[in-house]
Amino acid sequence: MINFVSKVAVFAFALTYSLQFVELVSGFRHWKWSSTSGKVNPLENDISALVTNLPGQPKVDFRHYAGYVTVNRTNGRALFYWFYEAASRPDEKPLVLWLNGGPGCSSVGYGATQEIGPFIVDTNGHGLKFNPSSWNKEANMLFLESPVGVGFSYSNTSTDYAKLGDDFTANDAYSFLHEWFIKFPSYRNRSFYIAGESYAGKYVPELAELVHDRNKDPSLHIDLKGILLGNPETSDADDWRGIVDYAWSHAVVSDETHKIIKENCDFNSNNIWDNEDCNKAVSELFDQYKEIDIYSLYTSVCIAESASSGDDDSYQVMMKRSSTMMPRIMGGYYDPCLDEYAKAFYNRLDVQKALHVSDGVHLRNWTICNLKIFNNWTDSKPSVLPIYKKLIAAGLRIWVYSGDTDGRVPVLSTRYSLSSLGLNITKAWRPWYHQKQVSGWFQEYEGLTFATFRGAGHAVPCFKPNNSLAFFTSFLNGESPPSTRS
Repeated sequence: MINFVSKVAVFAFALTYSLQFVELVSGFRHWKWSSTSGKVNPLENDISALVTNLPGQPKVDFRHYAGYVTVNRTNGRALFYWFYEAASRPDEKPLVLWLNGGPGCSSVGYGATQEIGPFIVDTNGHGLKFNPSSWNKEANMLFLESPVGVGFSYSNTSTDYAKLGDDFTANDAYSFLHEWFIKFPSYRNRSFYIAGESYAGKYVPELAELVHDRNKDPSLHIDLKGILLGNPETSDADDWRGIVDYAWSHAVVSDETHKIIKENCDFNSNNIWDNEDCNKAVSELFDQYKEIDIYSLYTSVCIAESASSGDDDSYQVMMKRSSTMMPRIMGGYYDPCLDEYAKAFYNRLDVQKALHVSDGVHLRNWTICNLKIFNNWTDSKPSVLPIYKKLIAAGLRIWVYSGDTDGRVPVLSTRYSLSSLGLNITKAWRPWYHQKQVSGWFQEYEGLTFATFRGAGHAVPCFKPNNSLAFFTSFLNGESPPSTRS
């Protein structure tokens, strides 16, 4: 009898709580954009997405959430996110969306797990370790797996996967933001920034432009303040010239190969690869890069058997010549085996259950990069420099940084691209410092700041975690990177 009464009491409590939660969620659906105070109240946000039992997670004092946001109910398109509140005073700090590129690579697998998130995947995917240089020390960090087909994001309509491209991705990411704000209303009026690296050099400004344009409708307003781009693909022709000149200037290719490319490759043409001499010389360049890590010229490659099993597919993608799109190879950054560790971790049933991906019984296949997405990419803007000009005119903060040992989107590519903007220089080229050492160089223009990271590869935070956090802090504060040793 006592057990029966106890069970009834527990059921009654659970039913009352459930009804309150349903009412809360229902309220979100009819929530007015202007109603939030900006304070973080965990009961206002989607508590069903709260992550509470992630295997191997270090103990922390901040909340984090993970799950899906449906961006198209008709087709069943849903994007997976992982959101970390700021480590302290989250109600006072901005919201930053981070995107990785590819196209086809995971922002959770790279950005959150290897670079700037609070938890870095540990050796062999057995667990997580704390990242003392996490960017959530300075901001509330939102990582999005985009577009569908990346990581855990999916669509129930197979034809969606044949439409993937820049515009498709930007529109889904924009829909995601508004749906996410319904789930997390206390962040709706927060200062907002978009950051990313590599092919997200196109994603980020494209999404920023969409936000800027649609902000003309006050009911859709998002308080976008600026964008931050790391080793970004920007302008295809300039990116190609940079990759060639960088390989030559860093002794990856011979003088003869470099000369053939310069004389035969017109990177402004839509028919680059019709020139046989150009094609052969560029192939020779990438043959040399097969021997090292194109993302980090001076670090070791992963020689584990599991990490080398997909080499043939990776190089096939890298050598794709169907358009002016940049090449893509899969590889590690700081620890060249981290990709495999991430794959092992996110394909654990207990991890997927904790992240609200699966029920802990049915496994979802997770890969750090989806090669099919790259191969089927139908829409890629040849240049986002016109968007730069538009965002600069709108007064948005634009910072671009470049690790100077990256051969994939080298510092030369970025310098060539930014040079073509013709911006006036407001603060001339000079070193910037971290802990009294030269961290790199920077130059400020009217509406844009460009900086390098000395000795860093493609994913800068992997190589220079403390420096990148300091740089990120300067960006958020709208202050120049430190230009003295003090």
